[in-house]
Amino acid sequence: MTVIVARTSTPEGEAALAASLEEARRRQEDLVVFNLEGTQLDPEGPELQGVPVTFRLPDARDRDAVGDFLDAAEEVGASAVVIGVRHRSKVGKFLLGSTAQQILLEANAPVIAVKTPQS
Repeated sequence: MTVIVARTSTPEGEAALAASLEEARRRQEDLVVFNLEGTQLDPEGPELQGVPVTFRLPDARDRDAVGDFLDAAEEVGASAVVIGVRHRSKVGKFLLGSTAQQILLEANAPVIAVKTPQS
């Protein structure tokens, strides 16, 4: 099985990456790092801290990076999905929607939501 993380270049994304590495190590599974922003972030080779890692990007022809992420989670048979979350106001959620909420509601694997220490 595989752990998959939704990665961004934000502090929440970095917290999610750290937590996903720890989760993959704990489960003795591979890790898929899916960059929601569509650009490769810090590829450090086939392993990060001793965990076998694969990097994935959303389909460049598609504007639905979250849908691509959820499809990738299904494709790899993810045993866990890791996301970074931050506090948002009610108005912010209403106007902008929530990537984290969509993943929490639509993922078919357990979701681990990680906050940064200051969140």
